[in-house]
Amino acid sequence: MILETIESPADLRGLSYAELDGLAEEIRAFVVQAVLRTGGHLGSNLGVVELTLAVHRVFDSPRDIIVWDTGHQAYIHKIVTGRRDRFPTLRQAGGLSGYPSRRESEHDWVENSHASTALSYAHGLATAVEQTGADRRVVAVVGDGAMTGGMAFEALNNLGHSGTRVVIILNDNGRSYAPTVSRLSESLTRLRLNPSYVSTRTWLEQLLRELPAVGGLAQAGLQGIRAALREVLEPRDFFAALGVRHVGPLDGHDIAGMEQALGDAAEYDGPIVVHVLTQKGRGYGPAEDDDVQCLHDFKVPGATPTASLTGSEYKEAFTEALLQLAERHPQVVAITAAMPGPTGLLPFQERFPERFFDVGIAEQHAVTTAAGMAMGGLRPVVAVYSTFLSRALDQANLDVGLHGLPVVFVLDRAGITGDDGPSHHGVLDLALTLKIPGMTVFAPSSAQEVGVMLRDALDLDGPASIRWPKGPARQVTVEQVGSGLKARRAHPRADAGSDAGEGGRDVCLLAVGRMLEAAERAAAELEAEGVATTVWDVRVVKPLDPSMIADARRHRLVVTVEDGIRIGGAGSFMADAIASLDPGRQSPPVLVLGTPPEYIAQGKPAAILASLGLDGPGIAASARATLGAASTIRLDLD
Repeated sequence: MILETIESPADLRGLSYAELDGLAEEIRAFVVQAVLRTGGHLGSNLGVVELTLAVHRVFDSPRDIIVWDTGHQAYIHKIVTGRRDRFPTLRQAGGLSGYPSRRESEHDWVENSHASTALSYAHGLATAVEQTGADRRVVAVVGDGAMTGGMAFEALNNLGHSGTRVVIILNDNGRSYAPTVSRLSESLTRLRLNPSYVSTRTWLEQLLRELPAVGGLAQAGLQGIRAALREVLEPRDFFAALGVRHVGPLDGHDIAGMEQALGDAAEYDGPIVVHVLTQKGRGYGPAEDDDVQCLHDFKVPGATPTASLTGSEYKEAFTEALLQLAERHPQVVAITAAMPGPTGLLPFQERFPERFFDVGIAEQHAVTTAAGMAMGGLRPVVAVYSTFLSRALDQANLDVGLHGLPVVFVLDRAGITGDDGPSHHGVLDLALTLKIPGMTVFAPSSAQEVGVMLRDALDLDGPASIRWPKGPARQVTVEQVGSGLKARRAHPRADAGSDAGEGGRDVCLLAVGRMLEAAERAAAELEAEGVATTVWDVRVVKPLDPSMIADARRHRLVVTVEDGIRIGGAGSFMADAIASLDPGRQSPPVLVLGTPPEYIAQGKPAAILASLGLDGPGIAASARATLGAASTIRLDLD
């Protein structure tokens, strides 16, 4: 096994091309087995095996700086930089990250999992190299999908303007998370693969070589002739227009060819794009054929399917509700940023193709184009991961919020997401959306709440957001579903003849979204100890239900529980409302529970929440301790 001999990039350089081909096959088999055990990004890594080997044979990492955009295509890079033995722990708590990690290796420069950023990093790093006179090269590996993001274009513009030395490897496989939404990749390859152009070029080269006496001189000017042909047959090369040289496309699975091109590019005194064509999922049939799984979190075959509309996940409940509403309301349209599958929009795309818009990896554009659609009378639903909404906060605030436009933001993967680690935990959306004037913020606690909230959000005259976590959703009866903008008292029920709302209760738990279940477990534990406890399903974090706030003030202690950042989040918002309801009266103390202002490593969501005290026992323990401390204070709660 050649793979077992590879502990660093230096071990690659003594191998023959035949040995490299064998190594590539071993790596593919290794990655397939690893990802089938742990889950992860399969297709994107199977497609860059030869590319990664060529990069590490030409460039000397970590002296030469290699930046990956996005980081989920870096598994092969991790293998050849000494981390093969850690792959059984991939994406596990305390294990190998699914993305580049500066804590893991000196070969990882950027904690990068959000697309379209590598070129900006590379520009800054290359500028620092030039300023300090260091003898090192900067390489950015960028997917064609990442080139749909505006930040990538901004970086290209600055690279071309400054002439900074960066080797940009454009990994072109025609897909990002979904088939790439861009004319760029198509235009890059159209001319160079056009049979008439190729045959004309070949004929011209042969003719020049055979010219007597002047053949050599004529060949020396061939590059200029090729440029002239390009100008005649197709508009000017996109990269050249920005001042960036461009070569290719090359076969991204031909190591020798890529080495030659990369070696030449490394000597170029300026920014240069080496365009390579690769096949995503290469060598493993299920990954080659499955556009969604091979591009995102590939799961073990035979695992519970996620494509059927069973309501077992929040996403599926959303898909079903959106289809039903769209059938009745033709003005409803759906927008996504290159993730129709992960956000549950594929059935909508199939049913209403003319009302579905995939804008590529361009969250800022997605939000502002939704604003324009709303201005024109449509009802846009923007489906995006919670963590990616932060990329478009300015647009959500000023392009949607400032104009009071009816745009619905559907935020999947809100809260602690688990295996993808700190870049994907959606812990900021509550703190961000609550700050946008006029924004209504929904947080369903069950699959059955999703459809109700989506309908209510689409009925509003202004912006709204609906957030839910990754994974299975709680299933409830019709009686356990709220309505409108009201909160719902989950325990004790209003019809249970309890003394809730009549004073004399000890603890009021205000639970946001999926934290309701943990709050109910905490209440059961506290009640068993004789602590009278009320639980509210907040449902709508903004505007808050006045009856819920009034009831909370009648308790000795209020505890808010959310799976978002506790500083400036939902709990702080509710605490302010409780204190402001009647400034003339002393309000009960409010304990705000949520995630800390830290970058939280990967792990199973339940384990992470428990470690943060956000499970039933943890909430009960925090309430118990705070209640004991508050018992020495007399409060006027009449």
